[in-house]
Amino acid sequence: MTLTTLCYIEKEDSYLMLHRIKKEKDINKDKWIGIGGHFESGESPEECLLREAFEETGLTLHSYRFRGIVTFLCDDITDYYMCLYTADSFSGTLKSCSEGTLEWVSKNKLTELNLWEGDLIFFRLLEEDAPFFSLKLCYRNNVLLEAALDGKPLELLDIVDSHGCPTGLIRERSLVHLYGNRHRTSHVWIVRPGKTKKGGYDILLQKRSASKDSFPGCYDISSAGHIPAGQDYLPSALRELKEELGIAVHEQELEPIGCYDSVFQSEFHGRPFHNHEYSAVFMLYLDADIPSMSIQKEEVEAVIWMDYEECLEGVRKNTFSHCIFLEELEMVGRALGNHKAE
Repeated sequence: MTLTTLCYIEKEDSYLMLHRIKKEKDINKDKWIGIGGHFESGESPEECLLREAFEETGLTLHSYRFRGIVTFLCDDITDYYMCLYTADSFSGTLKSCSEGTLEWVSKNKLTELNLWEGDLIFFRLLEEDAPFFSLKLCYRNNVLLEAALDGKPLELLDIVDSHGCPTGLIRERSLVHLYGNRHRTSHVWIVRPGKTKKGGYDILLQKRSASKDSFPGCYDISSAGHIPAGQDYLPSALRELKEELGIAVHEQELEPIGCYDSVFQSEFHGRPFHNHEYSAVFMLYLDADIPSMSIQKEEVEAVIWMDYEECLEGVRKNTFSHCIFLEELEMVGRALGNHKAE
């Protein structure tokens, strides 16, 4: 492993960014990054930081913080341990850099730059003043394929176009909800012949756990979940059914009834939540007893059967706490109506 430093010097609400455009053979070619470089023999991380800062910028750092370790893995290139710093006090006059162009960039403009995708993860951690962290980032052909924070895998999602097709960009889940990127989910509505109303139908609703990062304690679709990067709708729908409710079915039992593109903005736990989902919607006929279900307590607090028409009226009038889109619920109603007609 190669040891390097990486530092983001702060001024007001901006970072000093280096646009790496001057070296031909450069792993960071055309990328915007902080300043820093390789350890020289016998150097400590701080000695390397101070030397590289002065050599690249002409600035002498007076106040700096060691924020975390970034393990950077990319194709067949040498693996790196990057000691990540921020600095907020310095002196000197900014000079030109032999490795690229230096520019003060507002923090709210960082997403407009050509960055390594994983850098957005540690920018979020820096912005939140997270305690010292270890972040692992794995790339292939400049695409982020794996990320882990303090040894725990992070969920990566495909960013998709208006038809639900992956664009090639893969982003960490919390960032997807921060920036409002369109991503994929699978939705399964479990239905059965009505127990209380003759000729009607019941639908199974799950009550989301109070610890969920969005819509805690709200009634929701029977089973739903994000689709991990590189996977597809149907396998994800089957997996979520098994994980959340302990229900194992064959893929032929899931009836596709359409797709739904939804947008929602709110705030949960003090964080903005911008959700843009492209969802494949399935219906599953299953007259299952609730006690027989194996509920994933981390995700689901409870499940209930509810008459479809009562649920529809409740969603229309918001008479119970839910996060169900009326248009999607009406899609389920049309599919049920088609079955009656048959």
